[in-house]
Amino acid sequence: MLHLSGSGDITVVVKEGSDAVLPCSLSTKESISAKLFDWRKAAQKDGRRKEVFYYDAGIHYNNGRPGQSEEFKGRVFHFPEELKHGNASIIIRNTTVTDKGNYTCDFPRLQPRQTFHIELVVEPILKDRSGENPAATPKPYIRTLNATVGVLLQCEVRGASPEPHLQWQDSAGNKLPAEEPQVSEREGRHYITLNTRVTKSDLYRCVVTQEEISHQTHEETFVFIRETVCEDSSSKVAVGWFGGLVLGAVAVVVVQALLVATKSITVNCNRGSRLKENSSSNQRDASCTDSSVLPLRSPDV
Repeated sequence: MLHLSGSGDITVVVKEGSDAVLPCSLSTKESISAKLFDWRKAAQKDGRRKEVFYYDAGIHYNNGRPGQSEEFKGRVFHFPEELKHGNASIIIRNTTVTDKGNYTCDFPRLQPRQTFHIELVVEPILKDRSGENPAATPKPYIRTLNATVGVLLQCEVRGASPEPHLQWQDSAGNKLPAEEPQVSEREGRHYITLNTRVTKSDLYRCVVTQEEISHQTHEETFVFIRETVCEDSSSKVAVGWFGGLVLGAVAVVVVQALLVATKSITVNCNRGSRLKENSSSNQRDASCTDSSVLPLRSPDV
């Protein structure tokens, strides 16, 4: 994003990590391929100007010329095809917060001499700055505790400054409801504990943010919660009894059918009769006549 001030100075605003194009062009549009232009950054805390990009008739920092400041090496490039149009703009790749500041684009051999002023604003993003800022708090400590319902997750930060903000999230990044954080301070450093209760299996994350230094870090833990299914014991007993009865009856019928089919059994329904064999058919019959209705013999007289 470009902003043009009333004095003609330009402000370029970019997000940290993106590329920044710093514009610089002669109003005459004359070719500068054989001319000299020099990009510098204004003095910072160390009081020294930074050599950003130097071009002199085709010789520049990217093709062998020495003298470029270390933090810009391999990150700053010009636009060769635009030189014939008087365009001396440069691009800074992968900007950092330390790139912000005031830059000058100078044509020292022109008559009259021309110098352009550009301010670069790099808006910081939240990221893990543990390796670049000593104030950045390290990853938090996570503990998993058993609870009456679900699992209690505990996130702890020790000795942080500036004071961080803690938040529990699920795997989808949703903020989880949590208890009131426990905060204490000793010698300007903060000790914070944040608890939350979860009732389902998921990957949970404790996120720690220090807005003042654009620092954010996190730690994760996976929680597995076994789901239990409750059943009515009386219904289980009833179903088991009925199922056993049906299976037993079926088994008896099947066995009897098999034995009859193989002619291994004769069913006799008359308790007082005896088996009779039929030699012609070689089969056995069962007498089912009730003895109470058989004719009686007359007594001898």
